[in-house]
Amino acid sequence: MTKSEQISPSDQATPTEPVASPKSAGHSRRVFLFKISMLVNGAVGAFLAVPIFGYLLGPALKKSSSENSWINLGPLSDFPEGETRLVNFRNPVTTEWDGQTGDIPCWVRRVSGSDFQVFAINCAHLGCPVRWFSQSKLFLCPCHGGAYYADGSRASGPPERGLFEYDHKVVNGRLVISAGKMPTLATQAQTEAPLTQIEGTSPAGLAAVEQLKPRCSSCQG
Repeated sequence: MTKSEQISPSDQATPTEPVASPKSAGHSRRVFLFKISMLVNGAVGAFLAVPIFGYLLGPALKKSSSENSWINLGPLSDFPEGETRLVNFRNPVTTEWDGQTGDIPCWVRRVSGSDFQVFAINCAHLGCPVRWFSQSKLFLCPCHGGAYYADGSRASGPPERGLFEYDHKVVNGRLVISAGKMPTLATQAQTEAPLTQIEGTSPAGLAAVEQLKPRCSSCQG
């Protein structure tokens, strides 16, 4: 090969960088936009999920810490002796967005001195709110005609028992009630002791077991 036939440096082939095709560039752009949209949607979903989970789980979490709550109903001077008055209190289990539905009424009767009765407003029959009539000295249910005496005991009608009562006490000249648990048959059954309790290892328990055994004249031993 002659010098004239030699390839000049400008004519020599130089390696070229691969050129991205429009198709691959568009694919990368779509993947990038898809990831951005997923991040945005995830952030929006988390932002919306926080109040939803708070609404669903908040009452349950608050209930566990509010079962032993004592609510102040007011000073003793607000309740004259021998009178029954309607009082509203805020349910400790409610949340801020419950509004007026979190206000619960109850009937407060001051017998004398520090002797009180605090009745649930619900009828013991089907839960309708009862009203107090001072002239007749009766609580009357407008739904099915249930009637209760001033002390909450049953007078007549469908109810099979008297009005439910809140646990209460006087603290520093103020009347407070245990409002964490509604007064119902279920809550009363949890606090009341069983009618019969036999302990097999104690002498009293063994004596009770002996009394329960069948007796007959022909039995031996």
